[in-house]
Amino acid sequence: MTCHDDDEEFQKHLEEEPDPQLDPAKSPGIGSDIEALEDIEVSREDVTIGEATPAELAAADTEPVAGDGATSLLADLDADDSVDRRRAALALKDEATTDAVVTGLAQAATRDDDADVRQFAVEALTAHGGERAAAVAVALLDDPDPWVRAEAVVALDNVDRAAHEDEIAAAVDDDHHAVRRNAAISLFKLRGEAMENRLLSLSRDDSERVREWAAHMLGGVDSDAARDRLRDLTDDPATVVRQTAERALEAEPDRFRRQFGALENDARLLPGEDRLNRMPDL
Repeated sequence: MTCHDDDEEFQKHLEEEPDPQLDPAKSPGIGSDIEALEDIEVSREDVTIGEATPAELAAADTEPVAGDGATSLLADLDADDSVDRRRAALALKDEATTDAVVTGLAQAATRDDDADVRQFAVEALTAHGGERAAAVAVALLDDPDPWVRAEAVVALDNVDRAAHEDEIAAAVDDDHHAVRRNAAISLFKLRGEAMENRLLSLSRDDSERVREWAAHMLGGVDSDAARDRLRDLTDDPATVVRQTAERALEAEPDRFRRQFGALENDARLLPGEDRLNRMPDL
């Protein structure tokens, strides 16, 4: 984002596109200096090894149903095979927004007995936006599957995080690390430095993934307490947390928050900024 970009366009982008920081594969503690696959830690909490069939692994590939159209895809949401339902739900993300599409995805997200279908459906529904998507996401914050709940937080962040701040804040106390992580990221974008105490608490979380992201966001908090905690985290048992803390200590808090997208509750201007152009050249 350069200093010549219009802030209104940037905010529109934030509202329309899910934040890539909420991608569960993204890690602030792993840099670009990895030379081989064996250099990557694989003992991460959110990596599981199961017995998925080739068909299940290909469920996210929508190429087999490309061009089928909304009517056919909506019919596939009632297919007996859960893989077909997953693929249809995800493919509906790219269809035109209609009442039928929104209703079909909402029903799949809340009623299907397959957790992956529910997760894919709320992801697709989010692309169509609106109050229905938000209402479904709020309902799914109580879903029995943690990855559905984590996706529901992403949905609320994308549709209107400010309007659903209370629900997102409650999700920081979820019993699964992916939900806590996503909720903390969304709240930091809303509250900025006001998240300090919460981030300090999350930096002691049992999950190394939560500690990693708490350390990352503490880089945007300009306080002695934040820096002291980051120095402590450079001795964390998890390598990824240590590396994140080391980088966070080098960050410029104001610049970090603007890069991160934590703009809403920070009305101060940096030198050279104006109201129409909040983003510095990063």
